[in-house]
Amino acid sequence: MTPLQPEIVQNDPPAANKWLALTGIGLGVLMATLDSSIVNISLPTLIEQLHTSLATVQWVVLAYLLVVTALMLGVARLGDMLGKKRLYMAGVVLFTLGSLLCGAAPNVGWLIGFRALQGLGAVMMQALGMAIVTEVFPARERGQALGVVGSIVSFGIASGPVIGGLLIGFVGWRSVFLVNVPVGILTFLVVWRVVPSSQARAGQRFDMPGALVLGGTLVAYSLGMTFGQNQGFTSLVTLAMLGAALAGLAGFIAVECRSTQPMVNLGLFRNTLFSLNLLMGVLTFVVLASLFVLPFFLELVKGLSTQQTGLLVGAVPISMALVAPISGRLSDRYGPRLISVIGLVIMMGAFWGLSTVAADISIAGYLLRVMPIGVGFGMFQSPNNSAIMGSAPRDQLGVASGLLSLSRTVGQSTGLPLMAALFNALVALQIGGLPGADLEAVPPEALASGVAGVFRITMFVVLAALMLAAAAFWLGLRRRADAPAET
Repeated sequence: MTPLQPEIVQNDPPAANKWLALTGIGLGVLMATLDSSIVNISLPTLIEQLHTSLATVQWVVLAYLLVVTALMLGVARLGDMLGKKRLYMAGVVLFTLGSLLCGAAPNVGWLIGFRALQGLGAVMMQALGMAIVTEVFPARERGQALGVVGSIVSFGIASGPVIGGLLIGFVGWRSVFLVNVPVGILTFLVVWRVVPSSQARAGQRFDMPGALVLGGTLVAYSLGMTFGQNQGFTSLVTLAMLGAALAGLAGFIAVECRSTQPMVNLGLFRNTLFSLNLLMGVLTFVVLASLFVLPFFLELVKGLSTQQTGLLVGAVPISMALVAPISGRLSDRYGPRLISVIGLVIMMGAFWGLSTVAADISIAGYLLRVMPIGVGFGMFQSPNNSAIMGSAPRDQLGVASGLLSLSRTVGQSTGLPLMAALFNALVALQIGGLPGADLEAVPPEALASGVAGVFRITMFVVLAALMLAAAAFWLGLRRRADAPAET
């Protein structure tokens, strides 16, 4: 086979089985994305019960994140070469085993190592889930199916702290990991039985130089953003890491341009619509990172309990989960680009509303402002994912799926430290001090003003994404007009 020939896929599953296949893929994606955020809330407990420090225990989170980030596109490329189902099932096994070992870890060192193993399994599921769904469902139902996956991803990321808090409170920190074991076994059985197998493609060579350069680049970027959040973006370590990431990106492009079988076919980015949709995805996940300020507002300004805060913050993922499949169906019927624009318009209005929050706002007023974020993001994400996967060549669906997942990871790792720095600076401006003040000692009005300021600035990031979406919509109309027979 030549490198450009599509992967040979066996007979599609019967109509009834494709939804079972989506269930299996969805369970795996839920575990992988949930675990990227569920552990955060357990860190204080881990420090106490494993007798360690914050500097050490943060690697429980970083080990998972760095493995997922560094290997995302390499695993996606292997999926295109070796068969997506095979790697996905291997990922389920590794993730389940890693979860079991994490739950039995005797000390923090072993826990960090087992989290890296968990991340290795998670990256196989995250990188290939969208590609498998795209293969299983016909194009006319792709938006709806990817909408379901998108809602699972959003729900997993946003609800992790809530679920983690409940598990730790009622069962203990080990349950955060052990709960994955039965779900992992069920996922393996469903995927094994109903997801169609794909044959390995002969004559393929894995681009090891490209994989190493890109992996190092992504690790340097992730560490740079992490150190920037902890030490400031002017620290020598932060600047060195971000500089290494920039140099690594240039090196990766040079390596890929010379490779006969590159890990990432840079020709994908010549498709303007594909590139615009990926960039919009990054921007929206940067924007979602601003929601981290909501617990500060609800607890320190409104005086609510942790349990009440968890329920109110959950309004965003619940609205996402409800809307995403509906927007996917709408995109199948009316095309993805118009629905994406509508979703971003709703998000724009929601962030404008949040930019008006004040200390005396009611809970009903809070919900009226925050729920449209989930509605808008759910309306945007499913069509955007469908547009990305639909514009990728069939023999590169794995890489396209990996790029889609990587856009989420990069958006999160970029957005959180930037939004945290912005929030601290705005609060410091209100109290006339330096960033990094004890937030519990800050007057509620100053905190509320800082929260409103974060959303006011975030609104302009949404505006940038909306302008890109409008450009993609216009470009799509032009292409259809120039080639009316093209679907």
